Amino acid sequence: MSADELRQARAYLLRVAEPPAAAVVGFVAECGPIEAAARVRRGDCPAEVLKATEARRGYDLVGQDFTRAAAAGARLVVPEDDEWPGWPLLALDQAARRGVAEAVPPVALWVAGEVALGAAADRAVAVVGARAATDYGEHHAAEFAYGLAGRGVPVFSGAAYGIDGAAHRGALAAEGVTVAVLGCAVDAGYPAGHVGLLNRIVRSGGAVVSEYPPGTPPARHRFLVRNRLIAALTEGTLVVEAGRRSGARNTASTAGALGKVVMALPGPVSSGMSVGCHELIRDARATLVSTVDEVLETVGRFGLAEATVPGRPKRRTDRLGPEALRAFEALAVRADRSDAEIAAESGLPLRRVRALLPELEIDGFAVRGEAGWRRRKESA
Repeated sequence: MSADELRQARAYLLRVAEPPAAAVVGFVAECGPIEAAARVRRGDCPAEVLKATEARRGYDLVGQDFTRAAAAGARLVVPEDDEWPGWPLLALDQAARRGVAEAVPPVALWVAGEVALGAAADRAVAVVGARAATDYGEHHAAEFAYGLAGRGVPVFSGAAYGIDGAAHRGALAAEGVTVAVLGCAVDAGYPAGHVGLLNRIVRSGGAVVSEYPPGTPPARHRFLVRNRLIAALTEGTLVVEAGRRSGARNTASTAGALGKVVMALPGPVSSGMSVGCHELIRDARATLVSTVDEVLETVGRFGLAEATVPGRPKRRTDRLGPEALRAFEALAVRADRSDAEIAAESGLPLRRVRALLPELEIDGFAVRGEAGWRRRKESA
């Protein structure tokens, strides 16, 4: 199969199946995009796939879609491309196996902007919040985005008015990478007041992303569907302001269901725009953060905040995982202990202890003696 045929097949499937199209995604995984597209055109497909595509399967507008996308400076990024964000989107597959209904990966993505989408999503943070944001919310959204982008962390959001727009502008002010994920086509010109902002994002090395084909208008259900991509494409989601029922809370809930980090910025107790954040924190569904360093520390993977978090001395053992730390704590300083003794002291299975001890030795935490293992003195 040629790359063009594959890309055209996925473009056709994006056109005829409204996301999230779980049956279509499964059908593509089973028989490949080219065969899946051909069988959908003929109506020769399983009942669930037929149901998802029967209203539009005659809409073979692939040539028109590519022409309109090119006019908008967009390209189709498919799972077979090197820039496909396969690792972050894997969270959707894993969540689907756990029964999360909305956890459906996209068939492909329309992308405007030169940045490689996979590279942008590799260690990104989403900053989302209310459209009817307060000055407090917009100020802090811009400040957080500025700080994150200035530290090399791409900032994803949804290009809406309020918090989303402030986040994109903050990242742009830091000359960092920001990505807008839309609930309409990349050429839809929505929201109208942010067309200039979207153009700046593309010109400044960021990207505008959508799984909807060119010409698709905005719709309420599409923004909710879009939220799963914001959650999936990032390592963590920061909610700056949110009402009790809001799209931002929907994104946060989806991020939690995908196993991603969820954070929330507290606000004034009298502010209705912070009620959603306070509920997320109170219900232990989000970690309270108040600085960029706390965001980076909470996300955990980046390793950028360690040297800058004030008032928090670091120990060498802070980098050990929970089981490795238990094995380390079971080591004596002046006497050798057998692996069986360490297992009994730590409560870990013996086979796990036998796997951990050589790792502790390599990392400089343990020393193998004649009668067993002991703690290395400088790590005591």
